[in-house]
Amino acid sequence: MIRIIIAEDQKMLLGALAALLDLEEDMTVVGSASNGKDALELVYKHQPDVCIMDIEMPIKTGLDAAEELKDMACKVIILTTFARTGYFQRAVKAGVNGYMLKDSPSEELVSVIRSVISGRRIYAPELVDEFYSTPNPLTERENDVLRLMADGKSTKEIANQLHLTNGTIRNYISSILEKLEVSNRIEAITRFKEKGWFK
Repeated sequence: MIRIIIAEDQKMLLGALAALLDLEEDMTVVGSASNGKDALELVYKHQPDVCIMDIEMPIKTGLDAAEELKDMACKVIILTTFARTGYFQRAVKAGVNGYMLKDSPSEELVSVIRSVISGRRIYAPELVDEFYSTPNPLTERENDVLRLMADGKSTKEIANQLHLTNGTIRNYISSILEKLEVSNRIEAITRFKEKGWFK
């Protein structure tokens, strides 16, 4: 019997997933949680075979919880609405066994659970394609400038730290905004994070 914990903050979806999986002869839902913190407590308590996790949940996200479960026997499947390469990259680094989008057919989830239990890793193909087809467009120096921007540094502070002039830094920032197709620093930092390009 495959023992499953589900972590999902939308109560209706949580109930529907539990009911769906309990219909399978070889699966049983042993616990459900509405945030990552409670999900971790349930995993430690019940030692399930699989934990199905949403990403954006209160208190602790599914990715934070997945990172904490990296060295445990419990397999982790991310089930999310977000097809963001940054999230996907972080999930892969955390060693998740599956990454599915919520608009997948329900029978696909059952199939992925069985595949993951048998030792395979299953990732949504559209995310894998995006992951490998979207390289970081910034140069190494532009990456440095953006990282310092993300740290809250002003143009002058960035210039001082990189031993460049204010004008040169402004040119780099203009180039960054153009390459990332955004209109301001906040959008640039957000886009970079979503793509998973921060190291």
